[in-house]
Amino acid sequence: MKVLIDECAPKAMKVALAASGFDCTTVQEAGWSGKENGELLALADASFDVVVTIDRNLRYQQNLTGRRIALLIVRARTNRVVDLEPHFSACAEALRTIQPGTVVEVGSSA
Repeated sequence: MKVLIDECAPKAMKVALAASGFDCTTVQEAGWSGKENGELLALADASFDVVVTIDRNLRYQQNLTGRRIALLIVRARTNRVVDLEPHFSACAEALRTIQPGTVVEVGSSA
């Protein structure tokens, strides 16, 4: 499974998901830094299976209808590693079962 890590997520997320067996690339590594969400999803749809993001509003701002890309949203208090790390295993578990064109959320903002 090819996973694109959004630029709002720390590199530690890529490292953790890669250690769980996923083929991960960051937005920066793909050369897509600064792309608007719609353009980013269109680019990712051609080459990736899932976009992992911390942007909770992305699901409401972009329509995934007709796209094969899935969206995994990680809910945490902040995008700091200390707040996200407890959710890394849940992310890996969700990636094992996520379906094309769906949106899955893991974690909590508490």
